Amino acid sequence: MGKIKTLYFIRNAKADWDDIDASDFERGITKKGKKDIKTMSSYLKLKNIMPDTIISSCALRAQQTVDIILENLEYKNRVVYLKELYYTPTVTLLEILAMQDDSIETIFVVGHNPQLTDIANMLIDDHISKIPSSGIVAMKFDIKEWHDVIYTKGELDFFITPKQFKYYMPKQIRAVLEN
Repeated sequence: MGKIKTLYFIRNAKADWDDIDASDFERGITKKGKKDIKTMSSYLKLKNIMPDTIISSCALRAQQTVDIILENLEYKNRVVYLKELYYTPTVTLLEILAMQDDSIETIFVVGHNPQLTDIANMLIDDHISKIPSSGIVAMKFDIKEWHDVIYTKGELDFFITPKQFKYYMPKQIRAVLEN
């Protein structure tokens, strides 16, 4: 068979609805959203998960989500911001993934619902009812070329949400959050 390619769908952190003059595209993230995405990216760091590239929506809340991930993971590689990831048809997102360079093995996609939940359910047999704000879905594909993601079902590796860390948080993550 092929080589393993891994996709991480990361929903933007909780949007701030307080500024009634801000358009949906210009809405930033809340204080709780910042804390949640810091927790989630700390989990990725704890598991030694590092992307080869990050593809993100251009919406402010997605960019702010990426900024926290970059800082927490000390990530210095490629980040691509695409307006096409802002409420785009699922098929467009699939086409963007299929066009990725085959030397890339791990991609973080930072975007929005319902697109992320829809594409996750399209690509795996498991059913996810909704990826919450700051939620992360990881899936693995036994493929050599990203183009094959169109024709291949992936396997769910994990699905984590901020609520999972509400009552129990590994010491290593708690230490990062206290800094």
